Amino acid sequence: MAEKVWFVTGTSSGFGHALVEELIAKKQRVVATARHVDQINKWQQDNENVYTSSLDVTDHDNVVRTVKEAIDHFGRIDVLVNNAGWGYFGSVEESEESVVRAMMDTNFWGAADVIRTVLPVFRKQASGHIINISSVGGITGSPAFGFYNASKFALEGLSSALAKEVAPLGIHVTNVEPGPFRTDWAGRSHKSAAETIDDYQQTAHTASNKIEALSGSQAGSPELAAKAIIKLSTLSQPPFHFLTGVNAYQRATQAYEEALTEFKKYQEDSSHIDYGDEDYWA
Repeated sequence: MAEKVWFVTGTSSGFGHALVEELIAKKQRVVATARHVDQINKWQQDNENVYTSSLDVTDHDNVVRTVKEAIDHFGRIDVLVNNAGWGYFGSVEESEESVVRAMMDTNFWGAADVIRTVLPVFRKQASGHIINISSVGGITGSPAFGFYNASKFALEGLSSALAKEVAPLGIHVTNVEPGPFRTDWAGRSHKSAAETIDDYQQTAHTASNKIEALSGSQAGSPELAAKAIIKLSTLSQPPFHFLTGVNAYQRATQAYEEALTEFKKYQEDSSHIDYGDEDYWA
C-alpha cells in the first residue's frame, strides 16, 4: 500500500477512531482531528506518522488553521475523510429548530467547509480523494430521523455535483453509506426531541426507541469498515456510493427499486408536460 497523508475529522470515537487505528497499523501518515484534542493526543506520542489537532468543523477559522497545520507538517494531503457528525431523533413536527440547525452546521456545512478548504490543495496536486461518511439515511428517509436524513441527503447532493466538477482534475469523491454500526451514534452521539407528541407513537417514537435499544449491539463493525475505507483509497477508480453493511445495501437497493417502479408508473403523464402536449390533457 502506497504511503499517503490522511486528514480525518471526528476521530475521538466511532468510524474516525477505528480508521485512525487501522491507518497507524498500516504505517500511514495521519492528521487526526477532534473537538477535544486531549482525547486523541495518545496517537502522536512517539509516532512521527501522526499529527493531532483540535478541530471544530463549524468554525471556519479553525478549519483553515488546521488544514494549514497539516500542510506545514506533512507537505500534502492525499485523502480527506469527513467523519465529524451527530444524530437527532424526533419526528419532523417535534424537532427543535435550533438543535437541528446546529446538527446541519456540523453534518453538512462543516463537511462542506472542510472540503472547500482542502480543494485548493488537491487542485494544486492534481490528485486527492474526498471520502464522506454519509449514511444510508442519505439515500432513504425513516420516521424519527427526518432532519438527520436531510443533513445527509444534502451531503449526498453536494457530493454528486462535486464529483462531476473535480473528476477532470484527478480528484475522486466517495460517499460511505453505513447502516447500523456499533458506534456511539445511537448512544451519546445523538440528541432527541425534548417534547413528544402522542400521535407519533406508532411511527417516529417506535423507530427511535428501537434504534436506541440496539445501541452497543449493532452488527456493523467500525474496525472492518475502516479496512474497507482504506481499500477504497487504493482504487484507481473508486465508487461514488459505497453501501456499508448488509442493512445499508438492502435498504438502499429497495429504495431505488421502489423509486424506479414509481417513475415508470407515472411515465406517461410525466412525459407529456412540454409545449405541444396540450391535447394529451384535454
